[in-house]
Amino acid sequence: MRVRARVVFRGRVQGVFFRANAKACADSLGLAGWVRNRSDGTVEAVFEGEDAAVKQAIDWCANEQPYARVESKTVDYSEPEGETGGFKVV
Repeated sequence: MRVRARVVFRGRVQGVFFRANAKACADSLGLAGWVRNRSDGTVEAVFEGEDAAVKQAIDWCANEQPYARVESKTVDYSEPEGETGGFKVV
């Protein structure tokens, strides 16, 4: 089943290659979507794809990022929007 998840990661998530590593993870899992820095110091990402792969990407970003320290995350699931074009850093 395909899902879409919008996630906001909080903590030490900017200036630590978070977006590049999130893209590499999403690409390896075949996900579409995007990731971006926000002006409040958080990172926002949208992952779209198979449910298990989306959950794996969220977990990896929250717990396995090599230089980041995620203190909390907010995840909102919704119906997929047919995101295409792979995963982008915006």
